[in-house]
Amino acid sequence: MIPNPFLVMPLSDFVKAGRKIVGAGLNYFALLAEKNLPKPSQPVLFLKPTSSYITEGQDIKIPPGFLIKEEVELGVIIGTKCRNVSPDSAMSYVGGYCLALDMTEVNLMMCGGLPRSQDEAKRKGLPWTFAKGFDTACPVSRLLSPEELGDPHDVRIWSRVNGRPVQDASTSDLVFRVPELLAAITRYITLEPGDLVLTGSPPGHTPVHDGDLVEAGIADVLRMEFPVRADK
Repeated sequence: MIPNPFLVMPLSDFVKAGRKIVGAGLNYFALLAEKNLPKPSQPVLFLKPTSSYITEGQDIKIPPGFLIKEEVELGVIIGTKCRNVSPDSAMSYVGGYCLALDMTEVNLMMCGGLPRSQDEAKRKGLPWTFAKGFDTACPVSRLLSPEELGDPHDVRIWSRVNGRPVQDASTSDLVFRVPELLAAITRYITLEPGDLVLTGSPPGHTPVHDGDLVEAGIADVLRMEFPVRADK
């Protein structure tokens, strides 16, 4: 039997210890308004593989033929195994937070007859696997303790590309807040220590290209940066 890596890894090593990345889409009211979409009746959720993680000091790599955009998000790191939790108890399972970039392929391309982009997959009603799960598609910051972050529903997240402001919003605009997301996910999927839940991205995402520098932050609490390189 393979031992649970979390038995020997601290929560700060969530990139190595976590087994799942669960993302939420269309989770800012401003984004729904921009797209003229109604509020979803339940969270729009998807998975990213843990092989898509990178940390500072590593590059975001663009696969050949891909056009990718950056999406800054608040990440929630699970501290205690949870299944079928209620919104009222959900926050007690949170071990910490991080800042994340949900890198997403947006170009209309096909690979072996399967949709490679998010837009193509949406139109065909198919999964977003290639669009969301390519290598380096989940850059993350260090772990922030709950005390260091403060109220997760009232923090400013921002991003810049080559010094140009791109996204700037407050998590007070979330459609489904952290307790609702955790309750929805754990109704069907058990979350384990070190797993990451991405809470969604506000409007303003922009494509990035070879040679760009993506910066992102949580107010003045944390800042991270990632160079973008073409993967040859």
